[in-house]
This record gives sequence, structure tokens and C-alpha cells, in this order.
Amino acid sequence: MAPSQLSPNFGERRDGARPSLIVIHYTAMPTCAEARARLCDPEAEVSAHYLISESGEVEALVPEEARAWHAGAGGWGAITDVNSHSIGIELANPGDAPFPEPQMAALEALLPGIMARWAISPERVIGHSDMAPERKRDPGPRFDWRRLALGGLSVWPDMHGDPETDFAASARALGYPDAAPDARLAAFRLRFRPGASGPEAAADRALAAELSRRFPVDGGQRDT
Repeated sequence: MAPSQLSPNFGERRDGARPSLIVIHYTAMPTCAEARARLCDPEAEVSAHYLISESGEVEALVPEEARAWHAGAGGWGAITDVNSHSIGIELANPGDAPFPEPQMAALEALLPGIMARWAISPERVIGHSDMAPERKRDPGPRFDWRRLALGGLSVWPDMHGDPETDFAASARALGYPDAAPDARLAAFRLRFRPGASGPEAAADRALAAELSRRFPVDGGQRDT
């Protein structure tokens, strides 16, 4: 891990919350240096616990015990103050580029320690687009969620469930917040059916049914 430039943009986790989620982002900026500068700029009022460069350099910007400002409005299960309940990881990526092998390998090396320290299970490693489907697309369709799942660092469907199951109910049981149906479907597809388009299909319903059966959200602490 590289020497850290601590960001000033953090505070205390509210109401005694502890991390129970990990949220993965891309920076959507041309370079890692520009992303670092913004994450450490007090006027920007944004931050994350970790920043991983394209070459795999990991920088700790906010202590894990503190509340970084990475998630914004959204939710997962019963959690609505995601910042108080999560660890945020930013991947240096403009938003439309592949994630290089050194960067993915660094993420795979970083995640197990965080998950062990805070007892975070693989189904609670999510994307920014999962918890904020109407606002965000990161880490986007080029991020390899299946690779993380194969390493026990996230989840992926092993088989299809019942295609007659209500998609909205399955998505809600999995943890997705209430959102416009098209936005929630798009977020689910970014994660589990990258490249899919068009109206809701039997494949969407079947995958959501299987995932929600295996990984129903536990909701953590209700913070509203």
C-alpha cells in the first residue's frame, strides 16, 4: 500500500454505525492524480476510504473507522445512510475503459482484509449503481463482478430461478432500493447482465429470483 495522503473529507459514523457494506466506484476522471486531488480537496466535499490506481497502487485516504463521503443519496435494504455503514473504494477509471489487471489484482488483495475486519459478507460488496440506481452507473458494465465472486469477494448467480417471479420484489429482497422501474432494471443489468437492453425479460426475473433466494438482504441497522 502506498503512503497515504489523508483526505480531510470525513467525519464520525452516525448513531454508532459500523461498516456492513463495501461500495465500489469508478472515479470518472481522466487520471488518478486528478481523482486523488478531488478526493482530498476540502471544497469538493467528497472522499473515499481507498483509491486504487490503474497500476494497482492502493492509497488509504480515510481511516476505515471514519465516515467517508462517497455514496450520497441511496440505500441498500434498510440502510439509507450508506456512508455511515460502508467502506468506499474508488478505482481510477474514466468510466468507459477496461479495468487493468494490476488494478483488479490490487482490489482482490484489499477486499479480504476489509471484509474480515468488519465481518462483511460477499453479498454486501456492491456497486455505487446498486445503491443509487437513479443517479449512478459506476463501476459500470466493464467491471468484472463474476471474477470477484469466483474469489469469494462478491456474488454471482449459479443458476436461473423462477422466471415468473416478480422482478421488483426480488430486487427489493436482494437489497435494491425503491426506484423508477427502468432505473432499477438498468442497475441490476449493469451488475448481472452487462450488455442487456430492452424491456424487462424472463432472464432478468430468473436471475433476480435466484439471487434474492440465496442472498436476501439482512438490512443492517435501520437509520431513519
